[in-house]
Amino acid sequence: MVTLLGCDFSSSPSARKQIVLAYGQLDKSRVQLLKIERFSSLAAWSAALQAQTHWVGGFDLPFGLPRELVEALGWPRTWRECMQWYARLSREQIRTEFKAFCDARPAGSKFAHRATDGLAGSSSSMKWVNPPVAYMMHAGVPALLALGASFPGLHSGTTLKPARVALEAYPGMLAREVLGRTSYKSDDKSKHTTERLIARKDLINALELGLTRLNLRLRLSHAQRDALVADASGDALDAVLCLVQAAWAQTQYANGHPNYGLPSTMDTLEGWIVSA
Repeated sequence: MVTLLGCDFSSSPSARKQIVLAYGQLDKSRVQLLKIERFSSLAAWSAALQAQTHWVGGFDLPFGLPRELVEALGWPRTWRECMQWYARLSREQIRTEFKAFCDARPAGSKFAHRATDGLAGSSSSMKWVNPPVAYMMHAGVPALLALGASFPGLHSGTTLKPARVALEAYPGMLAREVLGRTSYKSDDKSKHTTERLIARKDLINALELGLTRLNLRLRLSHAQRDALVADASGDALDAVLCLVQAAWAQTQYANGHPNYGLPSTMDTLEGWIVSA
């Protein structure tokens, strides 16, 4: 049985802000959470992924840049070559290039967006602050490529039948389906409110009952449920949301969809958020 992963990512992990990895398995329409691990370094996270020989993972970081941006900067227009180009840049170079692009554009449309961003409600993948998803991609995608992962619709990996499948996930999309715009998390301890705790409970309850369009039910132990509720940062819950999206993708693959439910019309430079 293939291992499913959900990852809440950080571009600069530390003891204070760790990368969180949720492990699970799919049994028909039930997603069993097996365990949650936390990592304070990119090296430790990569080693954990390397230790698993077969997995399908949903990762909360962008896998591609807006085509409009890539073409404006004159960067390579095929995905792997573009990511290789991007990986060679420093974060300061990325910020300088992206800021110059934004500064030349009118107020209200500073950032370019991918086609998937509108459907998923996600930030532009070129944002370097609030949240710094451009840096997350800069740290995460090269690491996944180094593991020989396949990126459906973008890159076939290092084998004809890939053992590791990486999918772009976005927990906020699934959370909003249940909660609307109600906040369920914060890294600011002063914002760890009763209202957010109740929202986490409501979200977890909906996942357990299968009350989303993904038609999957999350299975948790009492201890796991309590731990997800207690994590006011929402990092563990976000990893679980990504796990559920990865499970949905696995059901699509099992039903004969070679690209794990990603649309056949997706832009093969920009990428796509799974289940958007």
